[in-house]
Amino acid sequence: MNRTVYLDNAATSWPKPPSTIDAIVEFNRSIGANPGRSGHSRSVDAGRTLIDAREAAAKLFGAPNALGVVFTKNVTEALNIVILGLLKDGGHAVTTSMEHNSVMRPLNAARARGADFSTAPCSETGELDPGDIASLIRPDTRLIVMTHASNVTGTIMPLAEVASIARERGIPLCIDAAQTAGVIPIGMEAMDIGLLAFTGHKSLYGPQGTGGLVLGEGYGRMIEPLMYGGTGSRSEFEVQPDFLPDKFESGTPNTIGIAGLGAGIDFIDRTGMDAIRAHEKDLTARLLDGLGSIDGVRIFGPCDPERQTAVVSFILEGMSPSELALALDQDYGIMARSGLHCAPSAHRTIGTFPEGTIRLSPGYFTTREDIEYTVEAVAALAVRKKTGAKT
Repeated sequence: MNRTVYLDNAATSWPKPPSTIDAIVEFNRSIGANPGRSGHSRSVDAGRTLIDAREAAAKLFGAPNALGVVFTKNVTEALNIVILGLLKDGGHAVTTSMEHNSVMRPLNAARARGADFSTAPCSETGELDPGDIASLIRPDTRLIVMTHASNVTGTIMPLAEVASIARERGIPLCIDAAQTAGVIPIGMEAMDIGLLAFTGHKSLYGPQGTGGLVLGEGYGRMIEPLMYGGTGSRSEFEVQPDFLPDKFESGTPNTIGIAGLGAGIDFIDRTGMDAIRAHEKDLTARLLDGLGSIDGVRIFGPCDPERQTAVVSFILEGMSPSELALALDQDYGIMARSGLHCAPSAHRTIGTFPEGTIRLSPGYFTTREDIEYTVEAVAALAVRKKTGAKT
């Protein structure tokens, strides 16, 4: 078995574009300095690396101001800044039953400190009725926080409708765009989305250890930082700067990683988000059709490429998800993810808790031949399990 098929792009994209790798190597080779901490030319060049990536991210997300792009080490940190910042002294939040633990755990931590939250139920396919969000809003609601698309089923949430509800009620809306940034267009200013958390290492084609929080106008004043420390600015004062992005960017940034992230966003711009999405929809359709024809396979989610990202979760009768994932890896070189995907609430919603599912998530560099090979492998394993045949 010499073939390798990587179908775990929902966890982290691979391979990265050559330009991402080149940017990381070039920064380390030619710049390598600490941005904003010195006046020499390489420090200035490092600062320009951050500015360029900040401006690219602001353009990608339709943000009102590039200074509102705060770099973090991942989407989890960004979500913690928002949730624990807005609910630090109580208040109420609304979320959905399809959330990742990056939302659920900070919400529960806030609850332990005196805040509260309510969860809007989603359907067995992971779909949300926006009215269920509206019905949970209370006078003390300070935040609506929700995924843009499920990492378990790929289900795309009705973002525009929820944004309209949040705008009408005057409540901040924070979107977890971990699964959609770089694949599905998001216009923050046009849709009046105040807060957006993103990760760099999935469909933005950056390296691990990169991510960010994009804050709309005025939101920087509402939220306290998670961390305090040196920012390279206002060094004469021993209190945290109150302006963006410095307020939330204490300590030496991952500039080498952000150089790669900026290159990843540039790759999306050059390739075209529509082209990326079209390719992934094609692969998803082929995967859904192929798996759906296999006896014993049950697929979860909308089962519609128009209503989901390139994420397909399924189970095979007679094999646990972990057993199937191991067989795909060892016997066929197909890399998938099994289990609960750090989203137990989502698995309870679709009825797959506690074993979870096996998740296949193709990406832009996945080929049709990879999908055909994967479907054939699952079909062969289904026959093997049914007949008791050996490899």
